[in-house]
Amino acid sequence: MGTDDPLVLNVLETTTTMADPRPKLVIVGGSGVPAQELSAALGDRYQIVIGSPDESPFDAAWAVTVLEATGDSVSLVRPDGQMLWSNSRYRALEPAIQSRIAEVCREALAKLSSPTPRGEMASKNAVIEFATPDQSRFFEVSVTAAEDAKAAEKRAAAQPPASTPSAARPTIDYLAVIVKDITRAHRLRLKMDAIDKAGSELIRIEADAVRQMNSIERLKYMENKIVAYAHDLLNFDHFGIRLLDERTGKLELVISHGLPPSYAEFDIYPLPDGNGISGAVAATGRSYVCEDVATDPLFLPGLGGARSSLTVPLKLQDKVIGVLNVESKQARAFGSEDKQFAEIFARSIAVALHILDLLVVERTVVNKSVTGRVEGELSEPLQDISHELDELLRGTPQDPETLRHMARIRADVDAIRSRVREVAQGPTTLLGVDKALADKSIDPAMKGRRVLVADDEAKIRRIIGDVLRNRGCEMTVCDNGASAIDAITKAAALGLTYDLVVSDIKMPDRNGYEVFAAVRRFMGHVPVILMTGFGYDPHHSIVRASQEGLQAVLFKPFPVERLVDEARKALTVST
Repeated sequence: MGTDDPLVLNVLETTTTMADPRPKLVIVGGSGVPAQELSAALGDRYQIVIGSPDESPFDAAWAVTVLEATGDSVSLVRPDGQMLWSNSRYRALEPAIQSRIAEVCREALAKLSSPTPRGEMASKNAVIEFATPDQSRFFEVSVTAAEDAKAAEKRAAAQPPASTPSAARPTIDYLAVIVKDITRAHRLRLKMDAIDKAGSELIRIEADAVRQMNSIERLKYMENKIVAYAHDLLNFDHFGIRLLDERTGKLELVISHGLPPSYAEFDIYPLPDGNGISGAVAATGRSYVCEDVATDPLFLPGLGGARSSLTVPLKLQDKVIGVLNVESKQARAFGSEDKQFAEIFARSIAVALHILDLLVVERTVVNKSVTGRVEGELSEPLQDISHELDELLRGTPQDPETLRHMARIRADVDAIRSRVREVAQGPTTLLGVDKALADKSIDPAMKGRRVLVADDEAKIRRIIGDVLRNRGCEMTVCDNGASAIDAITKAAALGLTYDLVVSDIKMPDRNGYEVFAAVRRFMGHVPVILMTGFGYDPHHSIVRASQEGLQAVLFKPFPVERLVDEARKALTVST
């Protein structure tokens, strides 16, 4: 075959027929193209059509084949609407759609026929979109104006010499019409717009919510928004978000919908093997579509009945901070488009969660800073009061009543210093400790009740243990979440139960929600009180536990008597 001889191979897989299901193959070339040899070699796989580039395009069999094979509806019409030719796809369109296309052609003709001041055609092409009345289908109509070459020559020869270009009017002999069904593309665009809007709303809502709501309301509101948007955008039966805990290296379940509490008990790490799909996605940073859980070795069971899943990474810049996982009860429920949608939405989720954490951390730092400044600001006036008391005592002897009042003032000054110092220490201490410890009266509602306390701060667990013990409780004190879960498990194995569990949320191994979940698993509806410093809840334990019957939440530093009141209330209800 010579290098100057063109060769075009066009596989037209859309033009199969019932009589001959083979796709058509058009071979176009010059004298050096071995068309017959190619036809003989490929004839068992394709319907072969041989054409020449010198043939007239509207008469050549190969050209007609190309137009028949295209995925679009094509027609050629005169400006008066007379149909000259159309392919089978065009003829297959419903009469109402053909009628609407004719209207579009008239609109396009009016635009194309409008001359410029110099008499030139403003444009040779017009593109107009329309939808069916029920909005179920969308079409794009491209109308191109064309002149008949021979007719144009005759018009030019017949034009008077004195005529000016500005007097000339654009001439249109034919309208070439291409109709594309853009329903899928239109719906894709709408979905992308919805994802973009949802992402913007999610990020904006979180910033507002942190400033206007308390911790529980804020986290609950954020979770509801993510679940609602995800459900609308990603068709799923159940859904979960796991975030990477930098301290433990685990992927902690922080938001879920439709999943049982036991799902949070899976210890999943960002590793490619042995940690299911979520672990592999977090390790590689690549999304994963599980078409059928029955045949996918990576799948770890979530909710019973799941048949397929889609898992995408949550990324901040290029860093994976967690995973988004959705599951369906239908096999092969998720495709490439779903993966694309989920990846885009996951970016907004990652940013929203990051903003939430930043704002909560900011609030924590600000609270600590403010209490520290208050301590500094009060130090000088309190020192002055103490100095004045000393001066008064060095003066003339005072009567006993005056001395008693002065001693009371000094005690109050010392109490103010102590309490401000306690507040400044933030979540590492509690308020009103001395008074609470001094009260050793047995509370009938607490006498003999078994209470477990878990906190990694030695001072906190000692204070709570001593105060509740003084009121009559039988105390089990644990220094972390793992030991608390172990104590709960062992007690349940012996047929025992606790009457109340008090746990910190942020602990180095097992967090407060995991302690709460262990209570629910082994001891049913035993009341649980969670504690956290300044409302900081990195794993959204408060929201998750609140959905499942959490008794109360206390934000450190809280008055110890507040804990006593909540414990009394919980024990009274559970009696």
